[in-house]
Amino acid sequence: MSAVLKSDVFDVPFNEDLVSQVVVAYRAGGRQGTKAQKTRSEVRGGGKKPWKQKGGGRARHGTRRSPLWRSGGVTFAARTNRNYRQSVNQKMYVGAMRSIVSELDRRGYIQLIDSVKLDDHKTKTFVAWYAEQKEPASLLLVAEMDENLALAIRNVKGVSVVLASHVDPYTLACTDSVIMTKAALKQLEERFA
Repeated sequence: MSAVLKSDVFDVPFNEDLVSQVVVAYRAGGRQGTKAQKTRSEVRGGGKKPWKQKGGGRARHGTRRSPLWRSGGVTFAARTNRNYRQSVNQKMYVGAMRSIVSELDRRGYIQLIDSVKLDDHKTKTFVAWYAEQKEPASLLLVAEMDENLALAIRNVKGVSVVLASHVDPYTLACTDSVIMTKAALKQLEERFA
């Protein structure tokens, strides 16, 4: 397999730290940051002092919405305006992708095929084609998405189809095997060369 592949893309030593940094940055960029909690000033109620300051034998309190009380505000409340983005430059991203695909190739997890042609859009047709492959894979990399393939793959569990132009480091790092078309291989080499 390695004889077919470009050495500057598929013969790069594995850099675990770089791959980890890029994958974490990719996943952090996907976070919505919509979690929100209320502070003691935002919680409803608590305008009146619960009991008088002295003489009751109990601890002094000024409001029922203190973080110490049930249904009180949160001390350090989460805000919705939090930005989880981490910056990764182009050189690091390309280096991590080269490192991942090189490691997949070294371990023999990449299976190269000519193309994926389905006669119809039925899931049964895709499952039959998938069973004919040498080794089943959890990721199918294609250059362009055929309508029959897009419809046939929807109900198949454990297999995902990704365009080679849109493949990301997280998807590649989490896969244990890849079936790749020759056109997709060409796209990958152009993208990361």
